Amino acid sequence: MADGGSIFLGKGEAPQSLKLSVANRHGLIAGATGTGKTATLRVLAEGFSRAGVPVFVADIKGDLAGLCQPAEVKPFITERLEKIGMTDWKPTAHPVVFWDLFGELGHQLRATVSEMGPTLLSRMLGLNDTQEGVLNIVFRIADEQGLLLLDLKDLRAMLVNVGENAAQHTMKFGNIAPASIGAIQRSLLTLENQGADAFFGEPALKLSDLIFTDEQGRGAIHVLAAEKLFGSPQLYATFLLWLLSELYEQMTEVGDLDKPRFVFFFDEAHLLFDETPKALVDKVEQVVRLIRSKGVGVYFITQSPLDVPDDVLGQLGNKVQHALRAFTPKDRKSVKAVADNFRENPKFSASDAVQELAVGEALVSTLDSKGIPSIVDRVLIAPPTCRMGPITPDERAAVMAASPLKGVYDETIDRESAYEILVGRAEGKNAGTAPSTTSGPEPARRTWGSGDRAAPRTPQAPRPAPQPRSSGGGYQRQTMGEAAAKSAVRSVTSAIGSSLGRALVRGVLGSLLKR
Repeated sequence: MADGGSIFLGKGEAPQSLKLSVANRHGLIAGATGTGKTATLRVLAEGFSRAGVPVFVADIKGDLAGLCQPAEVKPFITERLEKIGMTDWKPTAHPVVFWDLFGELGHQLRATVSEMGPTLLSRMLGLNDTQEGVLNIVFRIADEQGLLLLDLKDLRAMLVNVGENAAQHTMKFGNIAPASIGAIQRSLLTLENQGADAFFGEPALKLSDLIFTDEQGRGAIHVLAAEKLFGSPQLYATFLLWLLSELYEQMTEVGDLDKPRFVFFFDEAHLLFDETPKALVDKVEQVVRLIRSKGVGVYFITQSPLDVPDDVLGQLGNKVQHALRAFTPKDRKSVKAVADNFRENPKFSASDAVQELAVGEALVSTLDSKGIPSIVDRVLIAPPTCRMGPITPDERAAVMAASPLKGVYDETIDRESAYEILVGRAEGKNAGTAPSTTSGPEPARRTWGSGDRAAPRTPQAPRPAPQPRSSGGGYQRQTMGEAAAKSAVRSVTSAIGSSLGRALVRGVLGSLLKR
């Protein structure tokens, strides 16, 4: 429960809570399969929502959807409540918004090819350094020719165009081998076969549509249906990394607040770091370190702390460690790493306790108001107030029907971009014309009645720049040049900015790559 500026986690030697004022200093939920990590995630998500903090979670097993339904009171819940002395526990349904990259179990979640950028797209496609270099050239040429890359057919058409005119580009950009073009096209085909082409296009996600509260002041809980997405681990990890980087780029500096502005849960976090180049891991560490000052908390959920690189692990101040099993040398190494990451409790051995924890128990260490880690405690975690399981199709449909974003992202907009321009040129039509920057009608925004949302926009109106919020935070581009560049990509009706401006903001982790 969230009370008095903290989220109650459970009881050990003493009641243990996570202070909201230091919740933006990130956290880790770790433990073996079946030890209670997902229940802890629910407790934290509920607590943040009650405190008015929106959160984003990926639902890999399909059971986090139960956040939208009240819990069923069962004997084990009653027993646990008695043990930890909770008297204000009450089954509660929370304000949930469902999303799905494939548009099947939630609002269609999209980004444009340009927003994803060549670096993240290369990782998603599994390209080597040479192929990534060619993809960077393709993006650069598209910038210089004023061709918008919105969906995969735009990128495919641009690859064909660059390949056919490779000779005239080679002296300026370097060798463009047909084999590299072919390899990229094959990787795109594989991505399309996995259904990922639905992710690229418009209307692209507007981050301000993630950060709002309901009429009771509770933060929205955004649940990404990831059961199907998880079958494509690179797409899953790359998408979440893109979303994290967009949050970093677009949110303004606010310093230390009484509570975070947004909390991001990254389940199966090891996928973010598996086979990831060192340079990209360094950028992830940099974002995690710097995004704190923008009021965003990032919480990694994984089986072992060893799944997270040391430089990132060192940024995670709030830790909830469920049981680990020491069956192998790697397991024993994980146990030692757990013990070494906690402030020692003289009353018990952390390395022994972590192997003895029952389901629903955890070793907990959180930051105090001065940012100092507490002594580790062995804690019985409080039960969530939501349903601890999946929901029915009818229940999901009811939540979708009442969603404040109903109709905003559910229909695809396919406007004139690189594909249409290049096809027109090939047919001898529209030669030398610039791509239109006028998008189709955009659905009106809807609210839960909180008054904390943007007013509905009329069709054909330009997408306004995000405005500061009453909480003291807001959104702004980091520079005017970046604003012009990103606005072109995001389909505003203003003219396309200079190629240099677009090139500077293009790609992974926003402005960090320009450091």
